[in-house]
Parts: sequence; C-alpha cells; structure tokens
Amino acid sequence: MAMPKGNWNKYLVAGLAMTAAAVGLAVLGIFWTPYNTTAMSAGEKFCAPSLAHLFGTDNFGRDIFSRVMKGMGTTILISSLVVLLSGGVGVLVGALTGYFGGILDEAVMRVTDAVNSFPSILLALVLITLLKSGKQNVILALGIVFAPSFIRIVRSEFIRLRDADYISRARMMGVSRGRILFVHILPNIFSTFWVSVMIGFNNAILAESGMSYLGIGVQRPDASLGNMLSDAQGYLAIAPWYALAPGLVIVWIVLGFSLFSEGIRRLPG
Repeated sequence: MAMPKGNWNKYLVAGLAMTAAAVGLAVLGIFWTPYNTTAMSAGEKFCAPSLAHLFGTDNFGRDIFSRVMKGMGTTILISSLVVLLSGGVGVLVGALTGYFGGILDEAVMRVTDAVNSFPSILLALVLITLLKSGKQNVILALGIVFAPSFIRIVRSEFIRLRDADYISRARMMGVSRGRILFVHILPNIFSTFWVSVMIGFNNAILAESGMSYLGIGVQRPDASLGNMLSDAQGYLAIAPWYALAPGLVIVWIVLGFSLFSEGIRRLPG
C-alpha cells in the first residue's frame, strides 16, 4: 500500500538522490571521463557550454566537465579519509574517556580544549605549512583538526549511557568492558554519531576545497574542485562558466549531504 504523502521523509529522499548523483559521477570519473583531463587544445580555449563540452572548456582548452568529475573524486576521497581518521580516533578516545573518566578524561579534554581554541582552518593551515602540501598531509592535518569534535560527541554519549540499567545488568552478568563499550553502548549512539559524520564530511569538503584553493592542498596537475576555482578566478569576466561549474558542484555536494543528515535525524526512533 502506498505511503501517505505526508509520511515521506523528503529530506532523506532529496539528500540521498543528490548524494548518489555526486558520488556516482565521482566514482565514474576514476575510471572514465569524456575527455582526457590533462589534454590541452589551444583551438578550444574558453568554449562556452555546449553538447560537446557540457561545462565548457578552460584556459588550456581542457574539458571542464571531465575535470570536475576527476576533481569530485579527489575531493570526496580526501574528505572521506579525513572523516574516517578523525571519526575513528573520536570513537576510540571518546569511548574510553566517556566510560572510564578519571585522569585520562581530564587530560584528553584539556587537549581538545586547546585544539578547539584555534579556528579549525587556521590550525589546519599551520599544520600543512609544517608538514608540506600534499594529499596525505591534508588528510592528516584535517584529521587532527576534526578529531576533537568527534571525541566530545562520543564521550558525551558514553557518559549518558554508561550508567543505564541495561549496562548495569551487563556488568552484573560479568560482561567484559570491551564488549560493553563496543557491542552494548556503541550501536546505541549510531544516530547521533552518524549525523555528526555527515556534518564532519561537509566541513571536510569545504576545508579541503579551501586549502586547495589557496594552493596548499591538492597540487596541480591533479584536479580538485578547490584548485579549479583558484584557476578560474582570473577569467570570471570572459568565462564565468569556468568558476561556476566547480563552485556549484561544491554547493551540490554539501547541500546533498546536509539534507541526507537531516533526513536521518528525522527518522522515527
């Protein structure tokens, strides 16, 4: 039987559709693009969008749509690894500090306070300057910057649940601490943690794009949405589509994941 119209989770459906489209194009771009992303053509510089070049061409005659596909893959991959690193550290450290408390908890909270006292992007820029630019160092720097937020979220959820009745009964039955942490408590913080992962992914997308825009993230000739925007800024008057394409794609990805996370938050239960 059809679900009444009012019961549809519009945020989840719209976010899932937008996210699937972005990720699908990004994955496809790893294996195939309509044109070679590095091939230059002096005779096709600044071609306007057309059937031959959906997003037009850039100052070197390269197909922007192909480069956007490749850049999406780079940006999404880096952001996913950033969230995987920071979220993994957040789960492990947040679970231990939230459940056991004590001196370890105090020490970790002081470190997270110190990290959070700096603007995240500024701190990432400082770390990249020390580590030197490159994909691996971008992932490491952003992972360090974003980890404290995940630690605090996981810690607060473990503090909330560590004295719940079902946890007390598990202790009385002799269940090991590791099983209590990762089998009994961790699955019950999924909804809160998943929304935080979506928000963290959006922040990682924006941070990676910003760093690549400034020239300290993904290095040319590798395509990234951020360095494409940087390259396009000098040609806004004669080729606005050059900047419009990567800019709108960033907005599309961020909006899609935002709607997706809101849809998950609104799920019953």
